[in-house]
Amino acid sequence: MSARNLVTLFRVAAVAEACSWAGLLIGMFFKYGPADNEIGVKIFGPIHGMLFLLYVLSVLLVRSPLRWSVPRTLVGLLASIPPFATIWFERKVLREVRTAEDRAAEDRAAEDRAPARV
Repeated sequence: MSARNLVTLFRVAAVAEACSWAGLLIGMFFKYGPADNEIGVKIFGPIHGMLFLLYVLSVLLVRSPLRWSVPRTLVGLLASIPPFATIWFERKVLREVRTAEDRAAEDRAAEDRAPARV
């Protein structure tokens, strides 16, 4: 799988995991709240579990192509625990990746414009 595809998988998994957290939290509200209805937890519990595992796998897969350190990888894995933290981590990491790519493109453009050395 290419690095670009792995990054896309990581992004999709991060957002999907956060959305499943929202569904699970709403289901828990109805289960333990006034409705006393477990259907939301029965539906979103397994979905969230599957997307949690997908997110963890995607962090481990994208670690090498993005050259993450062990601490950064651990933060990515820990982001799967609090609700919605996967979105925070995904945005933070990919903002840094884009900045690095922009800098590299600017450097290449500057080299192309530089006079040839003889």
